[in-house]
Amino acid sequence: MSASQFGSRFVITTFGESHGTALGVVIDGCPAGVQFDEALLRKELERRRPGHHGSGQIVSGRQEGDQAEVLSGVFEGKTLGTPMAIIVRNQDARSQDYSAIKTSPRAGHADDMWKNKFGHSDHRGGGRSSGRETVSRVMAGSVAQMMMKHVSGPTKVIGYASQIGPMTLTAEERSEVLNKDIDSFQGRFPSSRDSEVAELLKKAQENGDSHGGIAEILIQNPPAYLGQPVFHKLKSDLAMAFLSVGATNGFELGLGFEASEVKGTEFHKNSAGSQYGGIRGGISTGESILLRVSFKPTSSILDVAKKGRHDPCIVTRAIPVLEAMTWLVLADHYLWSKTDRI
Repeated sequence: MSASQFGSRFVITTFGESHGTALGVVIDGCPAGVQFDEALLRKELERRRPGHHGSGQIVSGRQEGDQAEVLSGVFEGKTLGTPMAIIVRNQDARSQDYSAIKTSPRAGHADDMWKNKFGHSDHRGGGRSSGRETVSRVMAGSVAQMMMKHVSGPTKVIGYASQIGPMTLTAEERSEVLNKDIDSFQGRFPSSRDSEVAELLKKAQENGDSHGGIAEILIQNPPAYLGQPVFHKLKSDLAMAFLSVGATNGFELGLGFEASEVKGTEFHKNSAGSQYGGIRGGISTGESILLRVSFKPTSSILDVAKKGRHDPCIVTRAIPVLEAMTWLVLADHYLWSKTDRI
């Protein structure tokens, strides 16, 4: 089982289980001299935790402090260029809530798949297949963000929910996203109807039901010419990064699947158009990059949902994770691009 690494130049190895002692990440490849921003790390971990800005009623009730401990790779406030190790310790695991699934796997989860594949697995909270695993990604993504701020200050990554269950942002609402504080909305659904989303998810939680949705990630001012064709195009690595997150089931770039309905003369009339999503030939153009990822309804439903602590929709809490994965891809490809020419 050797698939806990991500990246080619900015390489991360994540470790830990949902109810284990701790979860963490080892980062190898971050250059020396990057200002280590502890406040940014705390902020990103806080954004991933349940309960951001009053969202407590529509997310899991598990309350972990997620206080990061930096074990190596940082000295006098800057990165050393040596491997960085960061952990958070588990403090609010209730393993007894999951005793039944040791012998009775939950429908829609990976319980039986992991046990049957590996022969021995940690059933507590889903072990490493739990969404708790993403805390390591957010820590790594925070460091990648620090590096990108060091080398490409104008670059920004903005995530938001464009659809939760049957509720979808209007075209006007999507055009106003950059003017909104996304985290101030309970469902990270930047609309005056956000309270309706919260009510929808609250009812789902009470009824043991769940919803899927769509998250959008906008990369503003990305460096141009990132991407390594043919097998590590920027779009393919972004797709891999997003689809490695639990509960994802679809990915789109730019116009996405709608492009299949458009004539070529219309689609290609402007080579700098948003229909390409900021990537052509697998390489970033320097224009804004627009990405979408869809999520299936959360697998914990009915009695499983009522007995445990689960999210009725994963989209809201997945957004900081998708942002983290975006920063990781950008950092990896930025370092890779430095070797493109002799």
